Amino acid sequence: MTPRPRLIVLGLDGLPLSLARTLSPHLPNVSRLLPFACAIEAELPELSPVNWTSFFTAAGPGQHGVHGFTVLDPQDYSLRIANFRDVRVPTIFARLGEAGLVSRVLNLPNMSPAEPLRGMLVAGFVAEGLERAVFPPFLLGPLKAAGYVVEGDTTRGAAEPEYLLEQLRQSLAGRRAALNLLWPDLAWDAFVCVLTETDRLFHFLFPALLDDKHPWHAACLAFLREWDQLVGDVLDRYDALPEPKRLIAFADHGFCALETEVDLNRVLAQAGFFAPCRTPRDEWDAGVIGPGARAFALDPGRIVLHRRGRFARGQVAEAEAPALLTQLRELLLGLTWQGRRVMKQVLDGRALYGCDDAPDLICVPERGFDLKARFDRTEIFGHFGRFGMHTPDDVFYADLGADLGAERGAEPGHGVHVARLRDTGRLVLHYFGLGEAHDNRRGGLIL
Repeated sequence: MTPRPRLIVLGLDGLPLSLARTLSPHLPNVSRLLPFACAIEAELPELSPVNWTSFFTAAGPGQHGVHGFTVLDPQDYSLRIANFRDVRVPTIFARLGEAGLVSRVLNLPNMSPAEPLRGMLVAGFVAEGLERAVFPPFLLGPLKAAGYVVEGDTTRGAAEPEYLLEQLRQSLAGRRAALNLLWPDLAWDAFVCVLTETDRLFHFLFPALLDDKHPWHAACLAFLREWDQLVGDVLDRYDALPEPKRLIAFADHGFCALETEVDLNRVLAQAGFFAPCRTPRDEWDAGVIGPGARAFALDPGRIVLHRRGRFARGQVAEAEAPALLTQLRELLLGLTWQGRRVMKQVLDGRALYGCDDAPDLICVPERGFDLKARFDRTEIFGHFGRFGMHTPDDVFYADLGADLGAERGAEPGHGVHVARLRDTGRLVLHYFGLGEAHDNRRGGLIL
């Protein structure tokens, strides 16, 4: 019989390559990956739903359509969390299924509500309950019996680190139980396992990881050792598989210490570009965007012109847009905090993504400045309980396996060069001998 090629994807949410190297003495299993590791780039904006969607579609945000955590309704100005229904192109798992290949997918963000695929799926954050995150439905019983949770409760993370760590241990235990459920029969070709607990830890306790005098340093390292044991479990299972096989491990973005949050709607308001039409009910109340607003911000650094014809209350004419964008870019690039420049870049969103419904500007901050887009804040700068932030660079990537071109009988070096998140999905397709993705129920080209 012809050996069954297998590919394993190990997601290490939010892990920077530099931190993995620094903490390697405490993380023996991550250290097993370091000889094969390099840094890649996140898609912009550097958020989990944007980047994990770029992986599982092998496409950039301009094609798959997920540009942030939130989606704004242009008619009633309601703001909701993005989900799998917002994805405009087919997934790599649909492509594998069309080729007769089986996928097992564990804790992959932005895949809820779960849709049928050839294999099994336990979708990750954000999911409205485990019932809507699972396919096929019979998995629900064993997962509930194992105490599986899609996401631990991090709402008290800033005030109660001990509670945060306990919640992360609970969700990590669930990942282990699900791995034991989905892996053993080996009736699959591609296996995806994403560990999101690191991202949650880093948001609240990132400074504790590098400061041995921090009161939570020892507790954070103790948790990371538990996390590292599960990484080792996946690596051991991979080692036990027969050839041919391959494992890629990567993060969706990097991380660094947060110095201050920067609210872009307050920046726009103070400069006269954004005037709320009433008092906001809360930070998500985008209904305050009135006819007098010429521009507004959406998470984390998306600047959107309030265009006539695109938004129900929009008054900005297309002829005004170029001059207005120039003014906004100059404003944002000139923003400073304690004498330091906040923005590293302010990019043309339509040029970046190649589509007309893209955000007009994409802001990329310097390290330490965490961009936000709330609707009820009264100050531009401030701390709100988080001490770590995403970065688009220093993204962990490791590849265990022979050269892709050599596997296909081609010259060494021929294959997929992984430089950013969408390339990881392309690698999966190419490993199984699949070329460009093409039209299906969601339409459009992937590659």
